[in-house]
Amino acid sequence: MRLANAQSGVLSREQVLSFDLSRHVIARLLNTDRWRLIDRGIYLTLPVEPSWLALAWAGILIGGVGARLGPNASSYLYKLVEPEPMPVDVLVPVARYAQRHGPWHFHRERAGARSASTHGSLPRLDVEATVLDLCARSTEGEIVGLISTAVQRRLTTPGRLSKALAARSRQRYRRLINDLLCDVAVGAESRLEVSYLRKVERAHGLPDGDRQRRRHGLPYFTDVGYDEYALLVELDGRLGHEGMARFRDMERDNRFALVDWTTLRYGWYDVVERPCEVAAQVAQLLMSRGWPGTPTRCRRCARWHS
Repeated sequence: MRLANAQSGVLSREQVLSFDLSRHVIARLLNTDRWRLIDRGIYLTLPVEPSWLALAWAGILIGGVGARLGPNASSYLYKLVEPEPMPVDVLVPVARYAQRHGPWHFHRERAGARSASTHGSLPRLDVEATVLDLCARSTEGEIVGLISTAVQRRLTTPGRLSKALAARSRQRYRRLINDLLCDVAVGAESRLEVSYLRKVERAHGLPDGDRQRRRHGLPYFTDVGYDEYALLVELDGRLGHEGMARFRDMERDNRFALVDWTTLRYGWYDVVERPCEVAAQVAQLLMSRGWPGTPTRCRRCARWHS
């Protein structure tokens, strides 16, 4: 029998009776609005509307032994998505009845469909199962965002995700996920960095850059560096490059310029909407500094020049 945490204020009838409170006391608390009835046999012991956390706990208690939060609710608790997902999805053992029930949606969970590992005092899927479940019903862009966000926030690693993926007999977009995990493993941390790696660098045959490390003795982590050619590429998503962060970016660019390093800076629109032009600029500067290669045309380039 699970005991919901004190902050949620949710208890089952069995739990209340185990505290030696009589049925008459329960009825009086409900009648005086000191407690609220969330569902049959589930009480909110606070005189307020139930929070999302309280509803999540109630769903677990209704689901019974072996119940745990599904991928939507789990991802919210891991801060992978917002806002609070409704209805609250709850996984129950396959032999148990599952239905849409008020603010909850109960799903029967087939044994072996995902890792049996359950995390947190509020039982939920582990991070890897959560990410893979969400990837199965997402677009390519959303999958890139999920994987890069989970790794960037150090909720998991490419290795752990790869291991979880290999353990699944069925997974939609398996090949894409495997490719993205390889991209993230080489240091592309954000969705924008993965897009640059795939759409600009690899698609156009540019040399492999070194990612997310300090260089030339300066105290800055840089996004992509072509060290042999003293070239940096900085990728500016909207967050992290506003306000005072803009001055830090300028200071970093200026200090690298003083030691003869050039910084090219690109944003979302550049990388996603005009990757071929970005690749051409990077290649031109690389060749001017001694890169012996030449950029190749991607399928998008070929369409433009056909």
